[in-house]
This record gives sequence, C-alpha cells and structure tokens, in this order.
Amino acid sequence: MLLASLPRSMKAVVIDGDRPLVKSNVPIPILDENCILIRTVAVAGNTSEFKHLDLKLGPQGSILGCDVVGEIVQLGSNIIEPKDDEYQIGDYVYAFVHGASHSRPYNGAFAEYVSVDSATTYKCPKGWTLAKSDYLPQGPVTTFEGAVSIPFSMTTAGAVLYHEMRLQLEWEPKEPQNNFPLLIWGGATGVGQSLIQIAKRLHGYTKIIVVCSKKHRDNMIKYGADDVFDYHDEDVVQQIKQKYPNIQHLIDAVSNDETIQQVYKCSADDVPVTLMQLVFLNLDNIKPEDRKDNVKIIGTVVYLSTGLGVQMGESYHFPANPIYRRDIINFVKFIEPHIAAGEIQHMPVKIFRNGLDDIPEITDLIRKGKTSGEKFVTVLQ
Repeated sequence: MLLASLPRSMKAVVIDGDRPLVKSNVPIPILDENCILIRTVAVAGNTSEFKHLDLKLGPQGSILGCDVVGEIVQLGSNIIEPKDDEYQIGDYVYAFVHGASHSRPYNGAFAEYVSVDSATTYKCPKGWTLAKSDYLPQGPVTTFEGAVSIPFSMTTAGAVLYHEMRLQLEWEPKEPQNNFPLLIWGGATGVGQSLIQIAKRLHGYTKIIVVCSKKHRDNMIKYGADDVFDYHDEDVVQQIKQKYPNIQHLIDAVSNDETIQQVYKCSADDVPVTLMQLVFLNLDNIKPEDRKDNVKIIGTVVYLSTGLGVQMGESYHFPANPIYRRDIINFVKFIEPHIAAGEIQHMPVKIFRNGLDDIPEITDLIRKGKTSGEKFVTVLQ
C-alpha cells in the first residue's frame, strides 16, 4: 500500500572515489517484502561514513548513511496493515540501515527515500515533531532530530551488551548481573553514551567506569556513570588500575591503535577478561610486552542484524548470523518503549538545515574529530 504515488528517482549521497557525492536521479530503493519504505525527514552522521570512504569498505556508487527518521510511505508485501497497530502508512519511524553495503548498494540513510527493516525499526510515538532550535541538549526524545541520533549507536550498544557480553534484558534489577565493574573508554561517543545508559538500566555491573574528556563529566554522571576519568591525564591508566584492579569487561568505544593499548592495560591480571573493540583490532595491535594470556579481544559487526552476510572492502567477510539477528530484534523490541517513555535519553544534537547537501561537510567534520560529545543531524523537510 502507498501513501501517494512515488517518484522513480531521488536525491542521495553516494560514494564517488574517496568522497561523498550528492547526486540526483538515483533510483528509489528496492523494497524487500519485510521492509518499510520511508520518506526521509532527517539523517545523522556517524564515523561509519568516513571509514567506509577512507578504508574503501563500500562499493563505488553505493548510498551512504546509517541513521534515518522518516514517514512510512509503503509497506513490504509481507507486512499486513494494520498489524497489532505496529506499522501504518503515515506513521513515523527511526532506524539503522547498512549504508554503502555490498549486498544492498542501492539503499542507505542519506537519501530522500530509504528502505528500513521492519523487525529492527523503532517507532516514533504520536506527538514527536521537528525541533525549533538548532541545538538540543541531552534529554528524553521528543523530536525527530533527537530520534535520529539514536538507532546506530543504540543498536550497536545493544549488540555489545546483550549479544556479546550476554547481559539479560531485565529493567533495573536489584542485584548486579556481574560482580565486577565495567570500563567504557570513550563515554562521550555516540555508542559510549548509549552503553552507559543501557549498562546502568540493566544493572549489568557493580560500577560503570567511564573515560572521556572532563568537560563531559556531568553528562556521563547523568547517564549513569559511577566514576569518570579524564583521558587527557598522562597517568589515567595508572589511576584506573590502582582504584579498580579487577575490571573483567572493558569496551573501547573509540577503538584506534592508541586507545586499544590503554584499555588493554586497564584489564585485570589474574582472571578471564573480555575486551570489546568496535572495528577490526586484535592482539596484533597490542605491544608484545603488554600481552596477557587472560585477556580475550572480541568485536561486533552490527550490520549482521540485517540477517545477511556482510562484506566490507576486499578483506573482511562475515557470514550471516541468525542468532545475531534474533538478539538485535529482541533488543530493539525491549528498548523501544523505554526510549518512548523518556527513560533512555538522546545525546546532544547539533542541527544542520540544508538536508543532504550538508552531508559532505558533516562527514568531514566527523573525520576531523569535531563532534565532541554531540551528534550532527541534518533535516531534509
């Protein structure tokens, strides 16, 4: 069913060499039977975009972008309207998609129309509107711009804590699920801000230890951090290790050659340790003299939530993982009502007003590290 007749082509941002190109006359994405076609209201930038460009992870001509919010204009053939009042034409939803993918290069968030997976899409409650200002402080989601800052980071955080770290989806249990603290390095990143909130609400650990710039300390505490360290301090690793010698779960939400070394050094010495990184780092990235037999470095590929195998560039291929997809579907269903109720907050948001034409600038700003603790969002409507 359609909201109205759709155009045959649209404006989108595609990979052109090593740059994002704003292009017209791009075909409307193919709508799979279990997907929803939305007309885009706003999109958000992530580190994913410049990494797909710089590391040549996505195919030429593919549409970039992971975070989108928009109005439903068409339902896939397997989606019956209405179905438990879940999805109807004219509703607004926000979602994570695998932009610049090899399997679906015709679909990405940075486009006027986007196909989103009905099983992992978040629904906007009635009453959410466009923001009236160009900046939103952290807070409960009440706007489309706040909503679009959430899906990629929140879904990744869910993959880390639920699928990988095996926390149970129980809201605010009395007792901690693990009898040791959690370290999150990069608490002010998009994923970091989601991780703190989920870990706190699931009472996953005895304490949540966060590393970030001291200017973000107050926000981290509001999210649920119990202790905050400033990564600018030269002895920050020594500070953490002295106060918390038994950290068995660590998450590097920055995940570069420098941070992985620092996070590794913060781990416990004599018990099994799991260190989560978010790119393709492994033991080879740790200096030989610092390696310990008790530490296991793992990663997560949130794009597996699509149910498809994932190809990234020429070097990385991950086979389809039905269990991964099942867990992400369960997590989205669990966390969505808590977002709608204001119990999970969006990060600070800076709003741009030129739609897809802002994407090249936003991508470059993110590449240069100009998004300190905030999400860059641009509005198309």
